[in-house]
Amino acid sequence: MSKVVVSAEKLRLKTRADNKGWKKWGPYLSDRQWGTVREDYSPNQDAWNNVTHDMARSKAYRWGEEGIGGISDNKSYICFALALWNHNDHILKERFFGLTGNESNHGEDVKELYYYLDSTPTHSYMKMLYKYPIAAFPYSKLVDESRKRSRLEPEYELLDTGTFDNDEYFDVFIEYAKSDEQDILIKITAHNRSNKPAPITLLPTIWFRNTWCWGYENFKYKPMLTGVSNKVIEVDNKSVGHYKLYCEKADELLFCDNETNFQRLHGVANNVPYTKDGINEYIVNKNKAAVNPNNIGTKASGRYTRVVKAGESVTIRLRLSDHSISEPFGGFEDIMDKRIREANQFYDELQGSVQDPELRSIQRQAYAGMLWTKQWYYYNVNEWIKGDPTMPKPSDNRKFGRNSGWRHMYAANILSMPDKWEYPWFAAWDLAFHTIPLARLDPDFAKRQLAVVLREYYMHPNGQIPAYEWSFSDVNPPVHAWATWRVYEIDKEMNGVGDVKFLERVFHKLLLNFTWWVNLKDEGGNNIFGGGFLGMDNIGVFDRSATLPTGGRLEQADGTGWMAMYSLNMLRIACEIAVERPVYQDMASKFFEHFLHIAGAMQMLGGSEISLWDEEDQFYYDMLHMPNSQSMLLKIRSMVGLIPLFAVEILTPEMLEKLPDFKRRVDWVLANRPDLAGLISRWYEPGKGENRLLAILRGHRMKMIMKKMFDENEFLSEHGVRSLSKYHLENPYQFRVHNEVFRVDYTPAESTGSMFGGNSNWRGPIWMPMNFLLIDSLLKFQSYYGNDYEVEYPTNSGNMVSIKQAALSLAERLIKIFRTDENGRRPMYANYEKMQTDPHFKDLVLFYEYFHGDDGKGLGAAHQTGWTGLVAELILMVNEANKAEIKEIL
Repeated sequence: MSKVVVSAEKLRLKTRADNKGWKKWGPYLSDRQWGTVREDYSPNQDAWNNVTHDMARSKAYRWGEEGIGGISDNKSYICFALALWNHNDHILKERFFGLTGNESNHGEDVKELYYYLDSTPTHSYMKMLYKYPIAAFPYSKLVDESRKRSRLEPEYELLDTGTFDNDEYFDVFIEYAKSDEQDILIKITAHNRSNKPAPITLLPTIWFRNTWCWGYENFKYKPMLTGVSNKVIEVDNKSVGHYKLYCEKADELLFCDNETNFQRLHGVANNVPYTKDGINEYIVNKNKAAVNPNNIGTKASGRYTRVVKAGESVTIRLRLSDHSISEPFGGFEDIMDKRIREANQFYDELQGSVQDPELRSIQRQAYAGMLWTKQWYYYNVNEWIKGDPTMPKPSDNRKFGRNSGWRHMYAANILSMPDKWEYPWFAAWDLAFHTIPLARLDPDFAKRQLAVVLREYYMHPNGQIPAYEWSFSDVNPPVHAWATWRVYEIDKEMNGVGDVKFLERVFHKLLLNFTWWVNLKDEGGNNIFGGGFLGMDNIGVFDRSATLPTGGRLEQADGTGWMAMYSLNMLRIACEIAVERPVYQDMASKFFEHFLHIAGAMQMLGGSEISLWDEEDQFYYDMLHMPNSQSMLLKIRSMVGLIPLFAVEILTPEMLEKLPDFKRRVDWVLANRPDLAGLISRWYEPGKGENRLLAILRGHRMKMIMKKMFDENEFLSEHGVRSLSKYHLENPYQFRVHNEVFRVDYTPAESTGSMFGGNSNWRGPIWMPMNFLLIDSLLKFQSYYGNDYEVEYPTNSGNMVSIKQAALSLAERLIKIFRTDENGRRPMYANYEKMQTDPHFKDLVLFYEYFHGDDGKGLGAAHQTGWTGLVAELILMVNEANKAEIKEIL
């Protein structure tokens, strides 16, 4: 019998489940702290202009830190990142540059080229790439050209400036390898891709998050960095301990303080002589008085100025350790190589079923992005509203303004970000999707992510889950129960046993949230739900979160579909817990009946003739109830009408036999409530007994929804399901209120309207999370109906397939966005020849926020590996299905 070899990385993961030990240090530094709500102390809540990119080099932050390719400890007391200078820029490149929501024609947008290439779950090995122009970075050109463009034009990107046309740039690779839990090797390699020599200054920088300037008794202590010749920076911080940063062959060490340059920003005297921008002043402006000659401070860099020959590279090495090392660079490469081998071993095991080298590369980069976009997120809302003892008092407007109803919230955790530049704050429903691929990498981390946003210091006392920092009170789709169950299943699959304690812990908090939905979002008390925009910006004819221009109220097909799904997710979780804790059968019964009432209401409202289902169009729509008691369907063919597909669950005889009390309740309903029993499909399988299908959509309506969804003239594109039917290209929806006309067109790319700032667009593009949920639901329907039930795919093609085949084909269309086609081109990069053909670009993958509804081009945030990282799970899903099919044939 062969011995199972457990990889070194898996052994490290087993040492502890929290963010300590091997995970104490990681990529927890944000890519952007400026322009965030947390740093906004303006009286008018103008976050983008309160702290700008230009101010960022001179202003000490209150709530976090930022850097390029940075790491920190698990509370960001000690931070490390790379700064660079190409000897042409007017400032150091200490942070990624991008446009604010007001500067760009489609909202905030990072204007840099960087890629997360690799990481293990414990961050024992990490690698990223930053592409740095040799010529002056085109800051002004990017701003000026973007301001000229209308919403009808595409965004102006860094590649459009011509900066990279002649290969005059550096590829700067940043690598980390841990020798031990708190002993980190750092390797930075700059490749000159041009045909002439070029100078570059590399400034690996270490600093302390400023905890001492705000006037709190327990944080009056000021930590210290001290230079020893040009070789070592000693790091003393009583909150974390003593470290040494060894700098191999540095030209010199430079020190200043991580404190605000009040003179530059506000024209008043500074508190310290060597401010946060001191190293920038010394390097760029040759101001020797800007750095501390005594080599002490709270921010320090090693300077490495090199001239790199054409086509060659330069490497610098550092080591950050909590203990003294006599030969810090002895065996350095051996340790680095060992961690790379261990990373390969970990992924070889995880990607075992994926044989295609290109798919393996896409998947591994997706996993790398998932792991690199962890961030230490800190926001004490009560302190933020009150202001700090030694700082100017905030405006009284803050007491009644943004997030003023969330004073209980105190976030200080490692969280998975959607994108650490464009969305450097947790978004609750994004986070739920993140946990699916994260569960493959590190189930404990995925489970902690779901648990933390439901904790009492996040969740509102009324049961609402905080949405995101721009407005915690916004309403996101209730996907956390779905994510909880999926993470539980993945964890059970990987570890052989289900974590029922995790299910039970989360279930109780979800119960509070479910009750909040029932109490506050069912305005008519008829099991039909509103909820507002529900995360889907621009999808409706008007802003569903705002007061309706007509007055009255909306009853939403998506809000109601989400709640039916939520009921079934809670039902499934309750059944699983009840196997060990039979008392939970009562909760299973509760959610069983919740689902039946919601499903019944979606068929017909309160016994009236009004339904969210339109018989003429054979589709679900939102319903508008006017103040004059008139009601009408808003006939927009959008994702809103597909969401009822998400509400599906199978009750198997095996499950019901384990839960006799719950089974009696199900049987009683079948026998005594024919009105509700009609909502439960029953299918007898010889040898298996009777399965029961709980779903809003069954039979005829399910076929009609799938017919539209699989129609290439409506929802189905070459690259997934669109969020708005292409039907509206020729048939825009118009709604007249008084003298104003509201209109919805099919727009396949960026938003052409200003709703929600105009930076997101659900009208037409392809979004990975919604497509993933559709595939997940289709596979549940397949498990009930089997291969005998066929659908036409695509619609009007005459090609009949099983639901599973349609689902897998949809998954392959989504994967195709990232793959090279027969011409070696990736759809997501469209006409960017550099990204399609250049050997230093073409194998690098970005994970965009959403994709063009017709050609698959990547749009929105360029590093939203969060929910777009779901492609890693789709790759596994398709490969496992193909493997099972081959096995069946053999």
